[in-house]
Amino acid sequence: MKTVLNVKIDRAVKIQAQKTAAKLGLPLSLVVGEQLRRFGAEETITFATPRKMSKKLEHLIGEAERDFKQGKHISPVFHSGAEMDRYLASL
Repeated sequence: MKTVLNVKIDRAVKIQAQKTAAKLGLPLSLVVGEQLRRFGAEETITFATPRKMSKKLEHLIGEAERDFKQGKHISPVFHSGAEMDRYLASL
């Protein structure tokens, strides 16, 4: 059985929440309902947003992916510490 819940919140909060829910492809009512279920069951609540990579980090990851595909800057697999030490000493 469903019920209607009326709450008063700041308009800007509602708009931001709707935008965030839309980014995730979710209706706001599903987000509110899930938060209420968790709050009731766990008696705790957590607030977070997904983090976005900085342009610098995106660039560094892109470079690393290109290097990996080209086999550049990749060390061999080591089976012992001594083997690794010999490899590093040869650089």
